[in-house]
Amino acid sequence: MKKQFAHIFGLIVKILLIIMNFLAGFILTRFTISKFAAWPVSVAAFEDMAKPLGIDPTFFRIGTGFVIGFAMLAFFVNCLILVFKKEGHGNFLRLFAFNSLYGLGAMLGALFAEFFLRTEVKWMLVYYATGIIIVALANLATHYKVILNALRGDPPPANRRNLSAETPRGRVL
Repeated sequence: MKKQFAHIFGLIVKILLIIMNFLAGFILTRFTISKFAAWPVSVAAFEDMAKPLGIDPTFFRIGTGFVIGFAMLAFFVNCLILVFKKEGHGNFLRLFAFNSLYGLGAMLGALFAEFFLRTEVKWMLVYYATGIIIVALANLATHYKVILNALRGDPPPANRRNLSAETPRGRVL
């Protein structure tokens, strides 16, 4: 009964992570498009934020578009890793961790820009960034033990061999 409950709970968590990663990617798609398509609201925002830095607002907007666009792809890739059950494999797990950390960093940067570069904070953007940070932290929190092992180079628990087991010739290692 306990194993069955754990399996069902794990499945629910996985489904929620898939949905949350998809929504994070979908939300970031809108912001990526607005930066590359030079929507007037985006152009005005980056003119405002570029003044304290003393840089070209167009360069700042396009550069941020690439940063946010990569974060968008990272969350969609995380969604695919979860759907195709690849989060237990070392390389996919490293990619999953990197994507989550990248998304976390990109959104922390967005919050920094929102609070310290804008003349007036747009709270809806703060809420979006905070939600995406929560998704990235949930990704990391649900896989933290396996991520730490993968970063150290240890194989996942399912792929580890018992080193004290007998070999085919009957010798003990």
